[in-house]
Amino acid sequence: MLAPIGRLLIGAGVLMTIAGAAVLLLSRIGVNRLPGDIYVQRGRFSLYFPIVTCLILSLVLSLIMSLVSRWRR
Repeated sequence: MLAPIGRLLIGAGVLMTIAGAAVLLLSRIGVNRLPGDIYVQRGRFSLYFPIVTCLILSLVLSLIMSLVSRWRR
């Protein structure tokens, strides 16, 4: 009864590890801010909204999920 939950947690942990490794790798090669990301700094206030990064990440994750759903059929 708890086996599916255990598999889900292990899968989530593996995905989080892969995502963390990807973030570290991207920061080492210099992909911190993409053109189109919003960055505003005024005095002691700063705002960073990574709109382009979010769009690219959404596209990549959608493609991955589409491939996974086709593979499982």
